[in-house]
Amino acid sequence: MDEKAAIAAAKQGDTRAFNSLVFEYQNLAYNIAYRILADSDAAADACQDAFLSAFKNMRCLRGAAFKPWLLRIVTNACYDQLRRRKRRPAESLDDMLEADPDHNPLLRDPAPLPEQHALRHELEDTIMAGIRTLPDDQRVTLVLADVQGFDYQEIAAITSTSLGTVKSRLSRARAKLRDYLVAHGELIPAHHRPKDDTNMS
Repeated sequence: MDEKAAIAAAKQGDTRAFNSLVFEYQNLAYNIAYRILADSDAAADACQDAFLSAFKNMRCLRGAAFKPWLLRIVTNACYDQLRRRKRRPAESLDDMLEADPDHNPLLRDPAPLPEQHALRHELEDTIMAGIRTLPDDQRVTLVLADVQGFDYQEIAAITSTSLGTVKSRLSRARAKLRDYLVAHGELIPAHHRPKDDTNMS
């Protein structure tokens, strides 16, 4: 796909061109939304809202940086979902941590033994629960950095923040998640437990 040409056509209202852009990034967008929201339906809704908003606002896109622009809209849609969720009763832990092999691949082993599978599932649940305890901005930053692998500059573009803010949020998020995992260490196999930095030279 010639992305620059597709962007130019989409800005003129060409739905096929816009759809080709969405197709290129829809899996990434959904995975980010799912990691942030930990709910497949909410992630799908956030992406649908984001894609519709992106189509309506294509003329606002400056240059050819479609990917960070689209992901910024997706993360904003996730923030909207999180705000709405806070106004509703809390979901059950089972709903938040649904076992979905396509969208919950933390520490996945291609062919784990039953005992290993059970331990890994417990660890995944603990990590996901820990991520959900983070403030929204820290959760988004952690997901973008440590789950999706974006660098600081990319995260700054996606979240419309400075590099300093990205680094600060990520540092705080990692510290809080580490504290959560330490507090729930009885659920985590010894070889997966966070190391104590105070004992490291």
